[in-house]
Amino acid sequence: MTEVVVVGSLTIDLTANCTEMPGAGETVLGTDFAMVPGGKGNNQAIGSARLGAATAMVGRVGQDEFGDRVLGQLAADGVDATRVERSAALPTGIAHIRVDRGGQNSIVMVPLANSEMDEATVVRHASAITSARVLLTQLEIPLEATRAALRVAKAGGVITVLNPAPAAPLDPATLAMVDVLVPNEFEASSLTGEAVDSVEGAVRAARRLLSLGCGSVIVTLGERGAVHVDARGVLTVAALPVTAVDTVAAGDAFCAGLVAALAAGEPREAALGRATAAGALATTLAGATTSLPTKAAVDRLLLESGGPVITSV
Repeated sequence: MTEVVVVGSLTIDLTANCTEMPGAGETVLGTDFAMVPGGKGNNQAIGSARLGAATAMVGRVGQDEFGDRVLGQLAADGVDATRVERSAALPTGIAHIRVDRGGQNSIVMVPLANSEMDEATVVRHASAITSARVLLTQLEIPLEATRAALRVAKAGGVITVLNPAPAAPLDPATLAMVDVLVPNEFEASSLTGEAVDSVEGAVRAARRLLSLGCGSVIVTLGERGAVHVDARGVLTVAALPVTAVDTVAAGDAFCAGLVAALAAGEPREAALGRATAAGALATTLAGATTSLPTKAAVDRLLLESGGPVITSV
């Protein structure tokens, strides 16, 4: 049985490392370069599989070498990619990533084949969604496809998780189909108009999103941890201290840890702990898929650290 199904984007990531980010019109010399499969959907599917969940991917790549690489990586990590279609017209999506010496990144994502994802694509693979325990989707594919995935999953009694990245407006009808919304600070602020520059701001934004229809909200705050808000109240989740190399895919690893735990039936505190550990570990290695941790690594960090401090507010 599929435990997690991911409907989302697939790209090749072109990552350039540099000492300082260039300004407008400026050229800087880089220190390293890598080309690996990526895309939020791809990262989250691979992350979920590495964390022990039986995972399937629904998406779209081109009929090109980059598409071959993406499919090869999914297969190598045990993700069921039989529902990844190949475009007859567009090449595989591209993400251009820059990472500075402090580990911060900026990304330009060019969707290409991902832009062909639509409601019809999702409906063709509805059985894969309704046979899963958890759906995870994002906003790097057209909103029509994301909404369709949420609608199919909700009708099938599947837990729905939406990572609203990149930030985009979402109407209450869409939010009402989301059991767990996982935005970062910028995305939470963009969706609500609240200033999310503190834990208190994150809680205000989360409560606003609950009022718009979400079942629960987890706002990730980087090195400040995360907040979880639902009808039962507020939990603050402290970050786990690690030595960060870059933050690429940390949010994807967090989402992967969360859905893998939810699919396994773990309670919310345990799921938040596993998500936090997975996100922290992803910052300790460079790259996207290259940094996604295994279940053994997450188990080890949780054992050694005692897990993140989770406090009811």
